[in-house]
Amino acid sequence: MAFSNVYTHRKVAETSAKPCDICFKPSTSVLITVGNKDWFYVCPSHLKDAGFCTPKIDPAAAEARRKRELEDEIERVKKEYEEKRKKKEKEDQDKKTDDKSADNKDKDKDKDKDKENDGKADDGKKEDELGNESTDKAVSPTSPTSPTAEEDEPRVFELKSTFYQQRLQKKRQIEIAKRNRERLQDPTFFPSVPKDLP
Repeated sequence: MAFSNVYTHRKVAETSAKPCDICFKPSTSVLITVGNKDWFYVCPSHLKDAGFCTPKIDPAAAEARRKRELEDEIERVKKEYEEKRKKKEKEDQDKKTDDKSADNKDKDKDKDKDKENDGKADDGKKEDELGNESTDKAVSPTSPTSPTAEEDEPRVFELKSTFYQQRLQKKRQIEIAKRNRERLQDPTFFPSVPKDLP
């Protein structure tokens, strides 16, 4: 009849909301044991109360989540590095072609005027590139994507001893009441009327 003090937090539909066992407000959160031996409705705020229950964090799952976050971070940094390296190589090639064209333009005085005009245009292009880089930075966040709130919340809880004992006592009372109902329905439970004369 006894059940383990390990409860899993589950959500039910809004239409199935029932009163919390502690504060009697409508709640969609349910704490349930393994094998559905015991369950009760509870408000999410009570789950954060250290006097009611303590979260049981699975170390293997926490370690796996940390590894996954690290791998995601490494991938993100690698992508950023590759993008920066490609941009730098492209800028270096652009500078080399600009230097070659600049040497050819120095030979002719008429081409000097064109060079000044090209320099102004190059400055405009560089400003555009800087603007594009700033928008790229705005689009790709520098911080890793944070997991959702649901993933952060623990799903397995252990009730404090007083609340656990209350649940056990309530379960025992339900079992006793059920047995008594069955006994009362049995016709042999009560003594029969005496048939012999006194």
